[in-house]
Amino acid sequence: MQRVLKSILSVCVLAATTILEAAPSQPNIVFILADDLGWQDVGFMGSRYFETPHLDALAQESLVFENAFMYPTCSPSRAALLTGQQSFRTGCYTVPVLERGNSRDNIFSRWTVGEEHTVYSKPLRDAGYQLIHLGKWHIVGPHPELETDLPLKKKLSQPKNADWSWLDKHRTPALQRFYPTGRGFHENVGGTWWGDPARGYEQGYRAPSGGYVAPFNNPFIPEKEDDEWLTDRLTTEAIDFMDRHKEAPFFVNLHFYAPHLPSIARSEESLAHFIAKDGDPSTGQGLAEGEEKKKIAAYATMVKSIDDNVGRILKYLEEEDLRSETLIVFSSDNGFNGLQSVNRHLRAAKGHVYDGGLRVPALVNWPAVVKPGKNSTPVCGLDLFPTFLELSGVSDYRGVLDGESWGPLLRGEPLPERALFWHIASTYKNPPCSIIRKGDWKLIQFLKKGNIELYNTGSDLKESKNLSASHPEKATELLAELVAWRKENKVPLPPSSTLEN
Repeated sequence: MQRVLKSILSVCVLAATTILEAAPSQPNIVFILADDLGWQDVGFMGSRYFETPHLDALAQESLVFENAFMYPTCSPSRAALLTGQQSFRTGCYTVPVLERGNSRDNIFSRWTVGEEHTVYSKPLRDAGYQLIHLGKWHIVGPHPELETDLPLKKKLSQPKNADWSWLDKHRTPALQRFYPTGRGFHENVGGTWWGDPARGYEQGYRAPSGGYVAPFNNPFIPEKEDDEWLTDRLTTEAIDFMDRHKEAPFFVNLHFYAPHLPSIARSEESLAHFIAKDGDPSTGQGLAEGEEKKKIAAYATMVKSIDDNVGRILKYLEEEDLRSETLIVFSSDNGFNGLQSVNRHLRAAKGHVYDGGLRVPALVNWPAVVKPGKNSTPVCGLDLFPTFLELSGVSDYRGVLDGESWGPLLRGEPLPERALFWHIASTYKNPPCSIIRKGDWKLIQFLKKGNIELYNTGSDLKESKNLSASHPEKATELLAELVAWRKENKVPLPPSSTLEN
């Protein structure tokens, strides 16, 4: 429990002061999270094909994290972000419907995060914040009542597209307690069990709308006559909330559904622009031809739409003289989806335990408070809960947190060296495994038989050379730390694993 106690202590001793004496004691916070946006699917991380001018300009005034990581799929990432806790605590290892295999070789994932795992909205609400969640939620399942007999003998399933049989139950207090408004947010726009907006259409991904073009067919987004594009609508609701609460500290949890599949063009004009645009030989983005070029061009329009709406938020904050009082965090829930984008610099994509699935763009902006620049310190989604607590002056939180506040980094100070851990106990793209990253070194141990892979991502970003045989001392060192972490935290292993821990 040493690491957990350290995390609790680090939060408990935080003074209810600011990063700098001149900063407001409780900044407004806008947390923008894209869905499946890759590490280099934005200009400020190196893309020459995708266009993100507002984010690029914001990045020039922000602290940009060059080594930011999430889980490789959305369910465990969002559970980790919202609770500040590792997957083995919440039971969320991957998206349940994507799991493969049997209950001996896997610990099948939960979908619903239990009430015993506090979401950061609760302590922030207690501290006086007005909070809204907009967009993807995904930490409640369609049938939470089926998640009680643990460990699960079968993976969880979901209703068919446009099947509304679940809806009446989800409107009841019994299930609304798992929704944003039951977890501390004052308002919820669009958050439910859906992983993508196409679920409201019988054709799903094949529907011309894909859920991005109105009508959205999301029962938690009341339809409006002027609706056109989902990303625009969510941003409009976010701005309206900020305007209604600009006299009090507000927290906007703007978790876009975009640019998750299906890839739907924002407009024919924007689609034509990206079809005609030359691709990027470095990343490989936009180099395809024919239908494949059309697919990535449609995806590019969705990325551009996110950027346009970030611009709308920045414009509102500037016009209302709120920029200096507002902290902005931007990131993505996992790496790029290989069905939509590409990156020649990284191995694999979303769902994989290699950096194509784990690396994400990330920045923090707070004018005159956070010094702009780039930082290579490895950070992860688990860190955001304690970061929000520190920045909002909450010093009495007693819950278990597995991350570390970015406070020192935002002050221009180093974060003490630490290891980052992942535990993925069910099969999707890769067999169950645990991961440790320390500095540039990354070790993966597969849980069935204990075989390992070792990479130095500083010299081999693409993870092309397994160094476990050529660097046995480093492999032994990291493996020992990984095993000790599992043992200390009583991390569960699949029944068929041959490992003791």
